[in-house]
Amino acid sequence: MQTVPCRRVQSEAETLAEQLANLAVESLIDEAELSPKPGLVDSRGSGAHDDLTLDLMRRSAHALQPAFQFMALEADRQMVSLNLRERLGAIGREGEAAMMQATAGVNTHRGAIWALGLLAASAAMRPDALTPEAVAGRAASIAVLPDRFMPMHQPRKGDAVCKAYGIKGARGEAQNGFPHVLSIALPTLRATRLRGASEHAARLNSLIAIMTSLVDTCVLSRGGMPALLAMQNGARAVLDAGGVDALPGRRALVQLDKQLLDLRASPGGAADLLAATLFLDRVERNVLD
Repeated sequence: MQTVPCRRVQSEAETLAEQLANLAVESLIDEAELSPKPGLVDSRGSGAHDDLTLDLMRRSAHALQPAFQFMALEADRQMVSLNLRERLGAIGREGEAAMMQATAGVNTHRGAIWALGLLAASAAMRPDALTPEAVAGRAASIAVLPDRFMPMHQPRKGDAVCKAYGIKGARGEAQNGFPHVLSIALPTLRATRLRGASEHAARLNSLIAIMTSLVDTCVLSRGGMPALLAMQNGARAVLDAGGVDALPGRRALVQLDKQLLDLRASPGGAADLLAATLFLDRVERNVLD
């Protein structure tokens, strides 16, 4: 008599971790495909980049799924601790290596690994408390802890820019509880939906709203303060003209895109925070459905 191998049933923790990881990947892909984004990779092309394509961004996002899943599983029902912070850091570095292998050495989502990894882990810690504020707050409690095993011999562009301008960049955003997501992007996303605009317009307006005030290290590293001011002022002009769901706002968006392309400036930090926004929105609406 032939025996049929038993199929292992996923635990509740494993199911939740997989779901959170899938939501993180979907959020990264939705951010990448959103068009037209000023200076960024989208369905039209490579934006201000020479080494990025939409297909590469999609491959990168899928390559990160296991890392997000392992982070969520590691954090499942755990309390904030130094050990948890260091385990998440180790998994994040493994995820970065997988990303680099998938993209042949191109940095596509390094900042997003930090942001979405923290948020996925935070959501897994308390699946009974998944409001954006609760998830971001727990993520901040993790982010402020040191990681003794973080490599100190790998200088990165973002670190150099933070030192040069006296800013904290993506690390500070997470340590402060993602203020651009909670106070700017999510309210813009919801307000645009409420006035009957499309989901596409709501997401674009959220990105533009982030750009009005974010000190984006990606922009600073490429074009310095002139590029940062061009991004912030141009983004304000889009919203002042009614946002992308209004014709004057769309015209202002075209001008902003042209400015950033001329400056070879790409607001990658804002893009990462939009992905974090979409993730928190999805988690609140979908995880416990």
